[in-house]
Amino acid sequence: MKILMVLTSHDQLGNTGEKTGFWLEEFAAPYYVFRDAGVELVLASPKGGQPPLDPKSSAAASQTAATTRFNADAAAMAQLAATQVLSQVSADDFDALFYPGGHGPLWDLAEDKDSIALIESFIAQGKPIAAVCHAPAVLRHVKAANGDYLVAGKRVTGFSNAEEGAVGLTQVVPFLLEDMLKANGGNYIAGAMWQSHVVQDGLLITGQNPASSEACAQVLLEQL
Repeated sequence: MKILMVLTSHDQLGNTGEKTGFWLEEFAAPYYVFRDAGVELVLASPKGGQPPLDPKSSAAASQTAATTRFNADAAAMAQLAATQVLSQVSADDFDALFYPGGHGPLWDLAEDKDSIALIESFIAQGKPIAAVCHAPAVLRHVKAANGDYLVAGKRVTGFSNAEEGAVGLTQVVPFLLEDMLKANGGNYIAGAMWQSHVVQDGLLITGQNPASSEACAQVLLEQL
């Protein structure tokens, strides 16, 4: 079994002068769910190489068993530092696709033509995709075979407007994830703030927040 994990290459938090990127827990927890199950993992990002880490996700309050394990795992860190260039990977070579969140994907992956085409190819081949927290942003421009938005009529979740407000970034992000999913016809379902909440609708699996990352990966594995 082979899963592709796609991370952001974007490191600027709007015009705040602060850094962003991917959220460590949302990468580390799924990484070990997959690796411990014997899955072959390939990592990619739009620019390739080391993806930017949101510095806030390295704060003590954001650490979990998975992030602690990752920070002591030289092989995993080396793999992360050498992500493949997204334009050079093909859905043909994988069984499933997983997107970790962080605010970065709102800027790059949401608009990335290679990512959009990749997701459409996975769906066309009947292969599941999962995205957690802000990563459902990658679905913004993805279309189904009938030309409708992929999320139209589907049950989905992702970082809620309430959670974005709680972290004080409502006016910083390029769009609110919950609003986008609803505008594209998705049946957005919110769970409790900061609690694990995963929604599956066919081949599409979405998790609401960092607490949902492990469960989101487990649902993807079960789908496979």
